[in-house]
Amino acid sequence: MRALKLALTPRTAFATPLIGDTLFGQLCWAIRHGWGEARLAALLEGYTAGRPFLVVGDAFPAGHLPLPALPAAFWAGRSDDPKERKKRKRIAWMPADILASPLETWQAQANERRPAPTDFCSRPQPRNSLNRLTQATGKGDGFSPYTVRQHWFAAGAERDLHLRLDESRMTQDELAAALAHVGAAGFGKDANVGLGKFDCGTLEDCPLPGHAGPDAWLTLAPCAPQGLAWGASRCFYRPFTRYGRHGDQAARLASPFKNPLLLAAAGALLAPAGTEDWQRGWVGQGLGGEGSISKAIAQTVHQGYAPSIPVRLPERLGDMERAA
Repeated sequence: MRALKLALTPRTAFATPLIGDTLFGQLCWAIRHGWGEARLAALLEGYTAGRPFLVVGDAFPAGHLPLPALPAAFWAGRSDDPKERKKRKRIAWMPADILASPLETWQAQANERRPAPTDFCSRPQPRNSLNRLTQATGKGDGFSPYTVRQHWFAAGAERDLHLRLDESRMTQDELAAALAHVGAAGFGKDANVGLGKFDCGTLEDCPLPGHAGPDAWLTLAPCAPQGLAWGASRCFYRPFTRYGRHGDQAARLASPFKNPLLLAAAGALLAPAGTEDWQRGWVGQGLGGEGSISKAIAQTVHQGYAPSIPVRLPERLGDMERAA
């Protein structure tokens, strides 16, 4: 699959974070509207059998990648100062240009090159409920305001989107058109009231960076590693539960909610148990089908794949394993 990168420029606030599996689902709807249901079905053929036509990453601050979910004991330059340790735990992103340096130094380098990107903030948006029968606010006799979380970007802020595309099944022009459709219509929740809009740059080749002699993958989106051949003692990740629901036309179904999925969040370090094709560029598996995710639409699938970068785990990790 071809490794690509796209620069996104948000034009409005977002009610849903730009996470890869959600964006993949919305791209599937864009494909269905643009080229028909038969074309979408053809693209999804073999999706749960390790043959994705497209793998979509999370949108990261321009020039940055997620800091890996590595335990504190393996980071170089650890501080004994509790305040410093707490500050480093909050580091979410690292500059992409430090990938060639030893992995255990990434946290210290990200800390030294702070401040982290300041083009993003999240804040509550006040709203009020409306009774559609009475056309009045509130529930019962009372006034019932509430808040929702919105994510705002500074003017001109960009996000990097990493993708893996099977060009034998979908062209770059078709992918660009689908992304532009999502950007114009709006991504995620509250797109119908103007949120989630973005402009797309040009799709660019993004050769896989990484270390010489890699032994693990760094993931760039939530993925489903369970049941695959991993060296469990050399895998590190943060659990992420996806409480999904159908979008677009299916949002109006009697039951639009999907079954929860347990995933590994972006920034996971996954070490294969055997030999590996380090040029593949993605890990994970496709989920769903046969009603396993949705009872309303039995053929529903979910992106359990993630664009990934080959890296080399800290040497200290191997030393500790041998000592154990």
